[in-house]
Amino acid sequence: MTNWTAGYVTDIDYSHGYYQELSPNVLSLATLNKGIATRSGRPFRYLELGFGQGLSLAIHAAACEGEFWGIDFNPGQAANAKELAESFGAGEHIYDQSFEEFAAREDLPEFDVITLHGIWSWVSDESRAVIVDLARRKLAFGGVLYISYNCFPGSAPMAPLRHLLSLHAEMSGSGDQGLAGRIDKSLDFAGSIADCGAHYFLLNPAVTSKLNAMRGLTRKYLAHEYFNRHWELMAFSDVCEMFTDAKLTFAASATLLDHVDAVNLTPARQALLAGIAHPILRETVRDYIVNAQFRRDVFVKGGREMNTVQKNEAYLARRFVLVSMPEDVPTRMEGLGDELVFDENIYKPLVAALADQGHAPKSLRQIASTDALQNQPLAHLTEALLVLYGGGHVLPAQDAESVERAQPRCDLLNAHIINRARFSEDIVCLASPVTGGGFRVVRMEQLFLFARQADANPAVWVEFVWQSLSGAGRKVVKDGVVLETAGENIAELLAQANEFALKRLPILQALGVV
Repeated sequence: MTNWTAGYVTDIDYSHGYYQELSPNVLSLATLNKGIATRSGRPFRYLELGFGQGLSLAIHAAACEGEFWGIDFNPGQAANAKELAESFGAGEHIYDQSFEEFAAREDLPEFDVITLHGIWSWVSDESRAVIVDLARRKLAFGGVLYISYNCFPGSAPMAPLRHLLSLHAEMSGSGDQGLAGRIDKSLDFAGSIADCGAHYFLLNPAVTSKLNAMRGLTRKYLAHEYFNRHWELMAFSDVCEMFTDAKLTFAASATLLDHVDAVNLTPARQALLAGIAHPILRETVRDYIVNAQFRRDVFVKGGREMNTVQKNEAYLARRFVLVSMPEDVPTRMEGLGDELVFDENIYKPLVAALADQGHAPKSLRQIASTDALQNQPLAHLTEALLVLYGGGHVLPAQDAESVERAQPRCDLLNAHIINRARFSEDIVCLASPVTGGGFRVVRMEQLFLFARQADANPAVWVEFVWQSLSGAGRKVVKDGVVLETAGENIAELLAQANEFALKRLPILQALGVV
């Protein structure tokens, strides 16, 4: 392995994942909900460090206004990111550089948002120091930094297992099976140790369950998650201390459902936390209560606290869009605390208001002014929207002018991804100008959309999809069973196509995806 990899896995490509929390629209909602005002200047500049295959970067560059920069040290991944971005006319600020090389550039502007997903856990102390220094020098006043990482205490029991797996993969010899083969052998090796009654596994049954579950995960994910040279767990307080040197302070979790205490905290847990004055200690204790394994943190440089009037006015202006059919929105949610049963006096009319006019995005001011909700406290409505977001039923939406400007870029990127779906199933997300982010659309749905360009009849879509699948030697899987005959496959595809036309297509149209 050559020096440019710095101990990072390059044998297996990184997955083409999309991460909603990196969306500027989601990050601004997270800080707004905590009453923190951030930079609103123009032009908006965004930097993603370690973008992997670049899907999130490309989607946000297409769906949002601004100047988007990104780096990844892997030239193959940078080439993929550039191809995605160039499909809609971007890509001029995508680089295959290390953090050290990028930070030394003399042409760097100040950025309003800097993001890095997962990278923090997989790089050296030296690289982390470079990232902190870059944030100190190049994050604008009022700017936002998003960082996610494996953390204490929830990931701590996994550290010995990860060490065992990576050590075996390193010392068992490269052979001719490649990294994927070595991962399989390492899992088998660890399994044999668990089966012999090793006390580490006996005393940590959750680790044994995790080891068994790992066999069903893609080797791409396992390679990059557990088999890099560096794999550092870090306490939230340590991350805060490091970014204090860059004049950044913790603002919020980017996991918006974490903002709703009733989901994961019993009244007794809430009372305990309320009695802890220091915010870093309080957040640390919360990690212990929920056994946090992975944090998604938002830091700000010079964020200003809003008063109640300012926060309410900003919230009322924010727009939201319903991304599920009303009948598919549940009436309760399971959490680590007591089960959260939705108040039908709030949630039912809220969902109805969002579904009105074909799921057109609406401001909270419009929603709150409906007859059924006009007497509800604003705090109850914002909490309900966060809960629905956490359940995957609502997304924050951009203003109408931003949507209009982003639509042509999203159309071009989505056409590129949908065309790619004819021979690849790597990307399962399309860009929405309405949300300023990505929306999950699996390969089968993308193939329906490709066929729909020629004919609106779902039966015609099925002909095209079946020809594509059968030509590649693929068959439909239903309830875990491979359908063998052409008749069975076509019948199932037709059922899926009709369901897609009835329930999914209207949502995609409301989101501007098609």
